[in-house]
Amino acid sequence: MTPERHHKLISVLNKRQGDIAIVMENVFDPHNISAVMRTADAVGVQDIYILNTKIPRHKKWGAKSSSSAAKWLTVHQFENAEECFSSLRNRYSTILTTHLSSDAVSLHSIDFTKSIALVFGNEHSGVSDEIRAMADGNFIIPQVGIIQSLNISVACAVTLYEAFRQKTNAGHYNQQHLDDVRHNELFKLWENNGREDNSE
Repeated sequence: MTPERHHKLISVLNKRQGDIAIVMENVFDPHNISAVMRTADAVGVQDIYILNTKIPRHKKWGAKSSSSAAKWLTVHQFENAEECFSSLRNRYSTILTTHLSSDAVSLHSIDFTKSIALVFGNEHSGVSDEIRAMADGNFIIPQVGIIQSLNISVACAVTLYEAFRQKTNAGHYNQQHLDDVRHNELFKLWENNGREDNSE
């Protein structure tokens, strides 16, 4: 590995955020998943949870949409909602779903400087009743149009860049945010990814 490559990996890794995750429930289109992954990588979100309780497990993502972002992320796949939420509860203090309801809070009122997991539903019916019942609450992205909905990848991008803004202002990107053990594990994995790139 060249010194430049080493510096690049460490620089990106130091900005990875271990206290925020994206969860996608029964998202059909792999290109939507990949677009979310690309945005997650861009703002330093390391963990993606993919919950498929009604559709088969995805075997691959839309490579063009993700620009191979998946190999730089930690993707957790579940077929069981309880197991998925058990894993989330062990790592994140709050779980919110995107859902238009009377008790939903605005995206801009969420404190993204605290530990949080954000659940996005599928393209047709959104987050299921089962998952909403397991979460801590709902949030909405403020809109003034007629349709009142956004494509999942767009909704996720808008949400993550609000998180990015808040976490930047709070200084979360100014120093290593992952613990040393995970930081070192990811560096070794990324180092191998770099070798695979060079061998292609």
